[in-house]
Amino acid sequence: MMLPDGWWVYAAMPLFMALVGYLTKLTAIKMMFEPLEYRGWGPFGWQGVIPRRAARMAAVACDLITTRLIGPGDILERLDPTKVAAELQGPLLSVVDEITREVMAEFQPGLWESLPEAARLRLIRRIQAEAPDVIADLLRDIRADVDQVFDLKTMVVTNLVRDKHLLNRIFAEAGDEEFRFIARSGIWFGFIIGCIQAIAWALTHNPWILPLFGAFTGWFTDWLALKLIFYPKRPRGFGLVRWQGLFLRRRDHVAEQYAALIARELITPHHLFEALLHGPLADRVFALVQRHVQRAVDAQTGVARPLVVLAVGTSRFQDIKTAVADRVMDRLPETLAYVEDYTAEALDIKATLVRKMDDLTDEEFEQLIRPAFQADEWRLITVGAVLGFGLGELQVLALERFS
Repeated sequence: MMLPDGWWVYAAMPLFMALVGYLTKLTAIKMMFEPLEYRGWGPFGWQGVIPRRAARMAAVACDLITTRLIGPGDILERLDPTKVAAELQGPLLSVVDEITREVMAEFQPGLWESLPEAARLRLIRRIQAEAPDVIADLLRDIRADVDQVFDLKTMVVTNLVRDKHLLNRIFAEAGDEEFRFIARSGIWFGFIIGCIQAIAWALTHNPWILPLFGAFTGWFTDWLALKLIFYPKRPRGFGLVRWQGLFLRRRDHVAEQYAALIARELITPHHLFEALLHGPLADRVFALVQRHVQRAVDAQTGVARPLVVLAVGTSRFQDIKTAVADRVMDRLPETLAYVEDYTAEALDIKATLVRKMDDLTDEEFEQLIRPAFQADEWRLITVGAVLGFGLGELQVLALERFS
């Protein structure tokens, strides 16, 4: 049996439309994340959907994390003040030694120089012995009034907006399988539409058939793939086939991946301490530090405090306490670095997030990645249609060239 002339045209159409489906999906996915910064000339350019809407995306992610998954109290309540003080015992010895020598040399250089080294060491050791209790008491006060000194939401949003690559990764890793599905689905949907296109071409030979089918393939396959990711929310039967929205079907795996990334990159001990010491409420933390340091200085002077005040003056004595508090705040970031391992272990952010995500409704859970698709869904689908139309025109040109 001889094949009719031009048979290859009809055989190639489903394959070409499968390619159209795949390329339009791949382009749509890339456009969601890249480029991180705007590229183009004036109004003619593009910035990835997620990076362009970084503040909004970060706020949406933050609302879910801080209102439904974990709060400031959940974090700091797990830190044992006594254990934190014990972990910092070694670093505190060095810090106290440095601060004591610096302050005494600045405010009472003559007295300090005249003291024998043994007397200096005795004073330093007395202060060192008190330091762990000061740290423990400070942490207890922070825990008791955590909402007044620690803004978790601002910490999360600030870090996500500052690091657009991390924001991309949160959505990309949570929806990794979904994005793969979108790309692969373009091949199969495109092939099926290509078969229909081949029949329509055989019946009409109208050159408009090819670009119109290309546009339809780009538009419809984008739209359908997005629907299949999230719908239906519950497993449903379609004849012999049962289907549930892909993202919800694998929510246990998504929860593990999402929680691991948040714990590893976002809600970390380093970021927590940075937010405490340099966040919008840092002045309140400093006030607490100052209060505890001043109490410690007063305790060290003991019954001799009136004599000390008389000797150096009330104003200068207050300056000494303020200088000590300032130096403590300056040293806290590097000192707290020594307790990051204990903090990570005590907080166990990943396990907490996984457990809390299990309590989310399906509607709440899909908000982990749904905003990434909703932001410019219509624009991505339109781009798919335009690309499909252009590739359809290429078919027309190819047919004219090789027919």
